[in-house]
Amino acid sequence: MQEYYAARAPEYDRIYAKPERQADLRQMEAWLATVFAWRKVLEIACGTGYWTQFYAPAAASVVALDSAPQTLRIAQGRVPRNVRLVQGDAFHLPRFEEKFDGAFAGFWWSHIALDRTAGFLHGLHAALQPGARVVLMDNRFVAGSSTPIAERDEAGNTYQQRPLADGSVHRILKNFPSRSELLAAVEPDAATSAYREWEHFWALDYTLRA
Repeated sequence: MQEYYAARAPEYDRIYAKPERQADLRQMEAWLATVFAWRKVLEIACGTGYWTQFYAPAAASVVALDSAPQTLRIAQGRVPRNVRLVQGDAFHLPRFEEKFDGAFAGFWWSHIALDRTAGFLHGLHAALQPGARVVLMDNRFVAGSSTPIAERDEAGNTYQQRPLADGSVHRILKNFPSRSELLAAVEPDAATSAYREWEHFWALDYTLRA
């Protein structure tokens, strides 16, 4: 996965150019701009900073983490000054001096194996304050727009075969959770939770218990 996204960095944002997704994207960008006002936000798997650029201007500060230096270099030229970019592992977060009251992960949840979701959430929540607002955002599977599912493993994870401009093809974990699965995943730690859905995307918005 890390090798794929490092290789994909120069063409990373082409996915946001699909004509059929433009109406959804404009709505999502406008909504996201409002959710972290004055919060100190930890972003997981920030990639090129495409989504960071929409919410960061209203945030008090942002620490945006990604494993690939190639995408972080692109993000550096895109995000505002209140964003600190950090190379790191989403499953083994660095130790931060203070806890955050906001967290965002865009298009990361679908790349987490089903048996690792609880561990990921435990590590993320440990970095947050009680009452922190968390937004997870990702793709819905839409036939004709989404890359077809190539295989499913015994645990229920699904995979796609993704080509890059250099001609290479990569087997990529890509899960498409249901509303009920997402709400159930965060229920043990969530004081409130809300699921949003667009034609091609979903968002889970919840706050941590005090």
